[in-house]
Amino acid sequence: MQPFFDPYRPPASPTRREMLGVMGLGAVMLGIDIAPGSALGKEDGGNVLNESAVLRDPDIPAAGNVDGDITIVEYFDFNCPYCRKLEPELRQVVQDDGKVKLVYKDWPVLGPISIAAARMALATKYQDRYVAAHDALMATASRLTEPRIRELLAGAGIDVDRAARDRDSNAAAIDAILARNNDQATAFGFRGTPAFIIGKFRVPGALTMAQFDQAIADARKAAAKK
Repeated sequence: MQPFFDPYRPPASPTRREMLGVMGLGAVMLGIDIAPGSALGKEDGGNVLNESAVLRDPDIPAAGNVDGDITIVEYFDFNCPYCRKLEPELRQVVQDDGKVKLVYKDWPVLGPISIAAARMALATKYQDRYVAAHDALMATASRLTEPRIRELLAGAGIDVDRAARDRDSNAAAIDAILARNNDQATAFGFRGTPAFIIGKFRVPGALTMAQFDQAIADARKAAAKK
């Protein structure tokens, strides 16, 4: 498994002008026909940035409208304060829109506890409780520890002992998910969490609710032009 990144200082939220600039770069990387030099193979299984791997990995948990017309992929770390701060606003945007699929890509870049949290959260998908686990771990204001992870999951009504067993018995599959997420985030050039793919646009850094709304609208316009 490829090593994860060292801790970093997340970038500040981009302005509207900056957001449109990085979205233009992302459009190239995700193969939208508005500029040459795409780095994405449409269905090439050997390319970590192919559309199926990024947008439709069947092993990755999702929330929102799973049949929505726009997909937001979030690369996040449970210990990232910026991820925690924007989480309620992102979920509100997804709920209000009603046509957005939100894909959770655990990218634990802030050390061993972040990796432990990601592994436990992914283990809860075997009891169909990943979204509850995600929300519980994101809702805390304190830095996570292994006892705190177990406490938060138990408080969300999750069978923590089963999650630990599922984590251990499915260790290879879980670590393969984390490795894929890391490979993708690295290939996209993301330097920290949170980072997003919105439709086929690459958006590094946190956004406001208004910026999420605009990004979703721009993604729909781009899709309509195809």
